[in-house]
Formats: sequence, structure tokens, C-alpha cells
Amino acid sequence: MTPAQKILSKLGLKDPDPIASQESNVENRSENPRREFLKKSTLGGIALGGAFMFSPIEEVIANTTQKVRRYSAPSDLKITDLRYATTTVLGRTSIIRIDTNQGIYGLGEVRDGADVRYALMLKSRILGMNPCNVEMIFKKIKQFGGPARQAGGVCGVEMALWDLCGKAYNIPAWQLLGGRYRDKIRLYADTPEAGSPEEQKKLMDYRLNDQGYTWLKMDLGIGEINKIPGALVNSKFWENSRGDLQQWGDVGPTSYAITRHPFTQIQITEKGLDEMAKLVDNVRGLLGYDIPLSTDHYGHFDLNNGIRLGKKLEKYRLAWMEDVVPWDYTDQWKTLSDSLETPMLTGEDIYLLSGFKALIDNHAVDIIHPDLASSGGLLETKRIGDYAEEHGIAMAMHQAGTPVSFMANVHCAAATQNFLALEHHSIDLPWWESLVKTTDGRKLITKGYANLPLTAPGLGIELNDDVVKQHLHADDKSYFAPTKEWDQLRSHDRIFS
Repeated sequence: MTPAQKILSKLGLKDPDPIASQESNVENRSENPRREFLKKSTLGGIALGGAFMFSPIEEVIANTTQKVRRYSAPSDLKITDLRYATTTVLGRTSIIRIDTNQGIYGLGEVRDGADVRYALMLKSRILGMNPCNVEMIFKKIKQFGGPARQAGGVCGVEMALWDLCGKAYNIPAWQLLGGRYRDKIRLYADTPEAGSPEEQKKLMDYRLNDQGYTWLKMDLGIGEINKIPGALVNSKFWENSRGDLQQWGDVGPTSYAITRHPFTQIQITEKGLDEMAKLVDNVRGLLGYDIPLSTDHYGHFDLNNGIRLGKKLEKYRLAWMEDVVPWDYTDQWKTLSDSLETPMLTGEDIYLLSGFKALIDNHAVDIIHPDLASSGGLLETKRIGDYAEEHGIAMAMHQAGTPVSFMANVHCAAATQNFLALEHHSIDLPWWESLVKTTDGRKLITKGYANLPLTAPGLGIELNDDVVKQHLHADDKSYFAPTKEWDQLRSHDRIFS
């Protein structure tokens, strides 16, 4: 094979058939591969200067590619595969990879706690499609999403498509969303429940002084006062075998975790309200008032007790009270917002802009809180933020996954004007950031801010394979293994007659 043939082979171009070439004239033998290369390179974004138009093919290739990161011919891209790896982040979080016919791929993530099969069942519906047609593919598959983790597959695919599209055109994902408003993204540090005020202080000190965060959120639930005599009414009925109010886990259709807030009839006594206020007072004493403080995970009690708790906490000027009642009770959210001075916030389990519209149109909340891994992905979440902005409502962003969904959120936050802060839920995992490496050499996070990749294409990260393999879920140690059993489409998906 000649040097020219080797170069053409690497670029996926064909050298003229030697037998056919014997029957062709000399000019055609030399011009055919050059014409094919010129056509392909134009599709791939290489601009050829006039000085090279009549140079030997090797010289043309060398001169036109030496300073250009040529990823693909975007119009010729086709999806060829979808594979996954399931990590232990937040219990179970799966990373997906969408491969193409040109060797580039995109990374996405199925939301924490969701089944990766939400994504795998979409594979047969996207094979052979051009990944750069992100909106068209999203409209095709969005019928298979739903609230909370049910949206994990659709959103994971959408993330991976933007990563792929950015790599194909060699630009960051935020640029594909219309440009950026900011170069760094403010984070708010989630702080889980602590066993004691001393432990709570230790967690807060680490976030503020060691990590440099400028916005904190604390858990503030009735589970923390359940053991205090006289703090709650009717809580014993809902306790599990360990005497806890188990808020997480699908442990039965009549369990506390599954029962919606208005239907538990748990009430907080005045003593209980005072005890919860002490928890906030303790944290405010550590923070002062320069740092915004948000609260979350109150437990399952009704609207009336939510208002009573909200009034008790108003003097602490919380940044927001989160998910006091289920997100789909628009009227109750409107009552909460009208009754309390503290901003009301919900949205981490809402799918699509259509799911947010009632809350926004009725000004039932002060701040929306989409989780990009549930709300529809990057473009749909930007649309949600833009719609809220038109109604004078701000947007914070919920995030509890690996650095893959984290970076998807970072790009969306950069492109959305009414953005406040993005949640970081894995501050206490020392290996979390090392799951990926940035493709432009930047640090992922600096002093409470995520660093936006200004030039790195797509999401601006690649997996650190060795680290990810160390943190695969015990139930599935496979690592982007073939998924051929999901290749065949077995249904007619049209939703209208």
C-alpha cells in the first residue's frame, strides 16, 4: 500500500480499483481520490485554500489537517450502538455511551436510582439515525419518558447526543444551546442529615472552609425529631422495624415512603417545630447571613403543617423551602407561596416543560428546580428556564449523579440567564471527580464553582476508565459490553391514529 493509500484508508476513503484504473485515463486515476477527499473534507469542516487545490493528495491532507481537530463528517454520522456501565454513585447510576460509524461517541447518564433499561429500550429506536439531529430524535423518544426516574433513559440519550454533536462540530455543548451567560457555574453544596450538631458542624466546615462553597443546603426532616417525646403526632404508626420514618425506598404500597404527604396525618407539635427551628438556628450560627441556606427533605406531612413550619423558619431567611408537598399539587403550592415569605421551590421530578407550566403560569412557586436527568435533557431544561424567566421566576438546578450529568447541567446553566445555583451531591466522595478527565486540562470544580469548558467540544470530559471500573455496581460489573439483545425494534410506537 502506498503512503497515499494508507492516508486515504485512515480517512475512510477508497483508492481507485486497480483493474478499473487500467481502463481509465491517467487524469482520472489521479483525480478520483482527490475529488472524494475534497468532498469528504468539506463535509467535515476542512476549508481548503486555493494554494493546495492542485498539490499532491498527501500534501493537501498534511496542510489542511495539521491545525484542525477533524472529528467527523457530521452529515454522514450514524448511530451504531448504545452501551452502558453502572456505577455506585448515589446507590446506582448508569453511564451510557452512544457510538457512531465514524468512531466518535457521546456520553450520557441515566438518573440516580433509575434502571438502565430505560435507556436500553431506546436503542432500537435510534440506531442508524444522525445523532446531530438532536431535537428530532428527542421528539421521537420523549413518549417513553415520565416523571422522576422514568425519564432517565430519554434524558440520558439526549445528553449523549449533545456530547456527540459538539464533538462532531468541535464546539462546546453550551454553544449549541445559543451561547453562554457565564464562564463559571455557582454550586450549592448538599449537606446530608448528621447524627449530632457536632457532626453537622464538621460537614459545614468542610464545605465552607476546605471546599470554598458559597451556598449550602441542609436536610431538615421530621425524622430528626422523631425520637423526641412529644414532638410529633401519629408518627409511631408509620415507623419501620428500626423505629425510623423511612422516606426512601419502595417498601410497600402502604409504607411511609410511598404514602403522599396529605395522607399520613402526621402533625408537628409546637415542641417539634421549636426543635426543628433549633437545627436551623445552629447552622445559621455557623454560617452567618452572608451564605444562602436552603432546606429540604422535611418528611411526609400535609400542607397545614408545612405552613406552620414555614412560619417558624421565616426569621432565618432561608433561600428556599424545597418539596414541602408533591410537585403536582399546584393549588397547594400556590397556597404555600401566598402564605409564606420564604421562597417556595419544586421540580426535580418533573418531566418536560409541559409539566412545569401550571406551576409557572400560576406563580405557584418562586423558583423552579429541574433535574436535567429527569426534565428532558439540556435543550428542554433550557426551554423550561427560559419560560420561567418570562414569568419572573428563577431557576436552580437539582443534580445528584456522576460528573457526566454534572457537566451536562453545567453547559445548560451557562446558557440560561435566570440560573441561580447547581446542586453538587457528592462532595463527600473523594473519588467522584476522578471518574472523568477534562479534555482541555481544566479542573472540574474550583472553590465552589464548576469551570465551564470554553473550547473543549461536547461536554468537555472523557471517562477515566480505571477509576470507573473500581466503582462499578456489585450487581453488574460489565463495562460497556455489547447490547445486541436491544437492537431489534419490536413495536409500533406511533401515539396517534
